[in-house]
Amino acid sequence: MLKKMITQRFYRLPKDHCFIFGPRGTGKSTWINTHLPKAYVINLLDDETYLRYAARPGHIKSVVAANPKINQFVIDEVQKLPKILDSVHELIETHKTHQFILTGSSARKLRREGVNLLGGRALLTHFHPFMAAELGSSFELNFSLQNGLVPLILDAKEPQRKMAAYISLYLKEEVQAEGLVREIGPFTRFLETVSFSHGSILNVNNIARECQVSRKIVENYISILEDLLLAYKLPVFTKRAKRDYTLHPKLYLFDAGIYYHLRPKGTLDSPSGSNGIALEGLILQHLKAWIDYSNETVECYFWRTRSGSEVDFILYGEKSFYAIEVKNSTRAHATDLRSLKTFCADYPEAKPLLLYCGTEKLKIDNVLCWPVTEFLLQLAPNSWPIF
Repeated sequence: MLKKMITQRFYRLPKDHCFIFGPRGTGKSTWINTHLPKAYVINLLDDETYLRYAARPGHIKSVVAANPKINQFVIDEVQKLPKILDSVHELIETHKTHQFILTGSSARKLRREGVNLLGGRALLTHFHPFMAAELGSSFELNFSLQNGLVPLILDAKEPQRKMAAYISLYLKEEVQAEGLVREIGPFTRFLETVSFSHGSILNVNNIARECQVSRKIVENYISILEDLLLAYKLPVFTKRAKRDYTLHPKLYLFDAGIYYHLRPKGTLDSPSGSNGIALEGLILQHLKAWIDYSNETVECYFWRTRSGSEVDFILYGEKSFYAIEVKNSTRAHATDLRSLKTFCADYPEAKPLLLYCGTEKLKIDNVLCWPVTEFLLQLAPNSWPIF
């Protein structure tokens, strides 16, 4: 899809010390090498480097002292060696002109090991797969639904084979090598099963029944996906609720390509059904990136009443309040707007939006209906395409 790796990203580095968290392969290292060419980089994925610092985490203090003209120091994949943060904490206190940038693919893993993330002295930032607006004319909706937007995959000659290798990399290097599970077989089966929960209300009991393991094990597996930033839960919007609503969150894998690859396919499966769920996930991963890259504080939810009315995404913040419904259809109909109108009856402050796979911008019953590709191509940090 891409003739060369694109390095123009929306992520902006803070001036303060910071963590940059994001799944493996999303382009953190590429961004650092491109935008911070004078920084001193400690790559803990390199075996020799890891062993040197694992033996003496305080070695970083000698490195900083020996390079007085360098004011930016990067520790790549810091979760591999949480103990190094003790020395970084000390350096932050004593070297006021230096900036320490710590990348990783597991923030919660650091917390579990008793690390306090530098006592709040470093900002938490996030790195995401490509957004459509970053790719511009290289963005293709159908390709993205099947292969996702992870840079490592987009730059591959055989995306599907690369995706299989990418998932295997996580299983071997992140799950098995770190001892997160006792046996990799049951966890691999869980990954296949959980793909059916992508974009659905999370039902741990059903997943446990399908995997033939206990509920407690499934809960642990889900926490592993969250720890590795491979999935996240989408909470229910409950503010000023006027109706009975569902209590359980939804579960989403972080990239549409991950879902598409893990989801088993058979002769009885409907391609439109899988594509519809993939499209919903693709929109959400864009919204998550937009939130993290923008200056405004916004939270993302979904809304579902016990009577069955549901709106896919609610963006709620001090200045933003949007209700978004996603339809995998080339035509927009008034019947597609029922849940949006129900939500807006309860929350007239919200701005409703239907995203669909057609080519025309429409307004039906006072609801804007936009082509999903055009919306994604115009979605950029601190900017909203509509209203």
